[in-house]
Amino acid sequence: MESAVSLRNVIKSYRRGSDRVEVVHGLNLEIPEGEFLALMGPSGSGKTTILNLIGGLDRADSGEVIVGGENLQSLSGGQLAKWRSRHVGFVFQFYNLMPMLSAAANVELPLLLTNLSKAERRKHVAVALEMVGLSDREAHKPGEMSGGQQQRVGIARAIVADPSILLCDEPTGDLDRKTADEILDLLRELNQHHKKTIVMVTHDPRAADHAKRQLHFDKGQLTEAKELA
Repeated sequence: MESAVSLRNVIKSYRRGSDRVEVVHGLNLEIPEGEFLALMGPSGSGKTTILNLIGGLDRADSGEVIVGGENLQSLSGGQLAKWRSRHVGFVFQFYNLMPMLSAAANVELPLLLTNLSKAERRKHVAVALEMVGLSDREAHKPGEMSGGQQQRVGIARAIVADPSILLCDEPTGDLDRKTADEILDLLRELNQHHKKTIVMVTHDPRAADHAKRQLHFDKGQLTEAKELA
């Protein structure tokens, strides 16, 4: 099986005042196409940094970050933005929806970076909302929806451009258990039936159990791996 993501000897550090803090230390990681991977570890372990590197939101100091066959280190800022809009969808803990826009308008936002016509964008939005079970909420604004419905809108926005990879940063961290399980079941369906590669950062062992594989990080290094049935 081909790799959706290859991290090869990746080092990443940040500046804190006059200090240089290395948060990822020579990481090697292969994520096959169609994987549903949970990244776990304590705060500050480097999990979200790894997600940002895979999504092209951040650059490694050294090493290779290859996603979908593209070496992200070789792309300019503009090229990286275009690549990201086509290939990666992001799902956030606190949804990051525009409060004054309807569900449909929030979902449409990534498509505004494409050459699709207004009619084509509407079709894509309708399909995405149907996939997450919110066709009847397209005119509702975030404040008129529950947390679970808002996260479904966030997932619809992440998949509307049909990316191959979904990057989820604590996607159930702000939800009650029942709603969290519904969101995780939706992610698993996107993985199993729509062949999306999913990389999910989570502190929640029950959330991680929905994935096919778990990786544990501490201090920027892989410390444990677990394959799930």
